[in-house]
Amino acid sequence: MAVTCKWYGSAILKAFNKEIDAGSDTIKVMLTTSTYVPNQDTDDYQNDVTNEVAGAGYAAGGGTLVNCNVTFDAATNEVRFVADDLVWAASTITARNAVIYDSTPGVAASNPLIIYIDFGADVTSTADNFTLDFASGIVAKLTLD
Repeated sequence: MAVTCKWYGSAILKAFNKEIDAGSDTIKVMLTTSTYVPNQDTDDYQNDVTNEVAGAGYAAGGGTLVNCNVTFDAATNEVRFVADDLVWAASTITARNAVIYDSTPGVAASNPLIIYIDFGADVTSTADNFTLDFASGIVAKLTLD
């Protein structure tokens, strides 16, 4: 199963327009079923996301990323969106996507989308931990030319 991670097209523009501040805003991750098909070009706010998962151990709106920030690695010319791993403990859910968004505005029509992760197939937990394991804390990166 190939996991892919992509930026929503409007995320960088929204960051430059001060709608997203990864270091101080509340950045959340919601899980969706396979019936939500992310559109990188047109999905821009949380209200565009459909079919959020439901089940034991998961609350609507998802979980909050901890130690979330944006860093720059001059050696690789990478801008990195970083955070700690996220765990939904003792959960019973099936998810296909993780959608990362800024919940600080507080209204779905104003909460900017940042990144989505497609797991490549449904992932299920049954009364067990559902974990988003970010390799070396890197959620996503942009390479600058």
